[in-house]
Amino acid sequence: MIKSMTGYGKAEFESGNKKITLELKSLNSKQLDINSRLPMLYREKDIVIRKEISEKLLRGKIDFSLYIENLGTESNSVINENIVTAYFNQLSSIQKNLGLPVSEKIMQSVMRLPDAVKTVYEEPDEQEWENIFAQIRSVIRALDQFRIQEGKALENDIRANIADIQQLLTQVTPFEEQRIENVKARILDGLNEINLNGNMDKNRFEQELIYYLEKLDMNEEKVRLINHCDYFLETLESSQDVGKKLGFIAQEIGREINTIGSKANESNIQRIVVQMKDSLERIKEQLLNVL
Repeated sequence: MIKSMTGYGKAEFESGNKKITLELKSLNSKQLDINSRLPMLYREKDIVIRKEISEKLLRGKIDFSLYIENLGTESNSVINENIVTAYFNQLSSIQKNLGLPVSEKIMQSVMRLPDAVKTVYEEPDEQEWENIFAQIRSVIRALDQFRIQEGKALENDIRANIADIQQLLTQVTPFEEQRIENVKARILDGLNEINLNGNMDKNRFEQELIYYLEKLDMNEEKVRLINHCDYFLETLESSQDVGKKLGFIAQEIGREINTIGSKANESNIQRIVVQMKDSLERIKEQLLNVL
C-alpha cells in the first residue's frame, strides 16, 4: 500500500470566546518542508508543532495554519489614553498659536500617530493549548487518511502501467526471432554481392555470425526487466514508505528498456520499446507524488 504526498485536513472548534481554525495542506516534495503560520500567542509552540508534523507525515511540502477569531467584545488592542491625551493637548496648543479653530478632527490625526493604540498580548492558556494540540493531532490523522485514499488511486494507475510494460514485453519475442533470420539473410546477401569466388572461410564466417548475433541477443535484458517489474509490484505491497525505492526500481526498468531498444535493430521492436517508455514515463510522473 502506498500513500500520496498530497493531503488536506481541517478542524474548527470554539474555546471560551474564541473560534479556532486549524488547516493543514501537503504537496509533493523531495524532502520535508514545513511552513507554519501561527498567531503571536502561540508562536512559542512552533517547534512542538513542527516536531509532531515531521514525525507523522515524514515528507512533503507542508503548510500549517492556526487562526484565532475573538467572538467576544474584548480586544487585544487598547487605546493608550495618556499618549492620546498628550498628543491632543499638543496639537490643540499648536492650532491656538496659529489662530486656527480647535475641532474634533484633531482626534482623527491623533489616532494615526505612533503608540496611540497599543496591543496587549495575553498569556497562553495551558488548557486551551492542550485542546488545540489534540485537534492538531486529529488534523494530521485526517491528512494522513487523505493521503491513503489518494495513494490507492496512484497505485491503480501505476499497476496498470506496469502491466502494460509486461504485456508489451511478450510482444517482442515473435519479432525477435524473425529479426535473427533477417540479420542472417542480410549478411549473406552482402557477402554474395561481394562475390568472393569461393574464397570465404565458412567456419570463420559462422564464428563471426554467432558473435554478432550474441551481441544482439536481448534475453538477459528481458529476464532482468521481468524481475524488475516483479520486484516493483512486490515493493508496492510494502507497508513502509517506499516512494524513493520505487523511483530507483523505475530507473532500473528504464535501463533495461533502453538496452532492448539499442539492440532491437528491428522496426516493430523499436515501436514496442517506445510504448514501454511511454508507460514508464507515466509511472515516473506518478511516483513524484508517492510518499
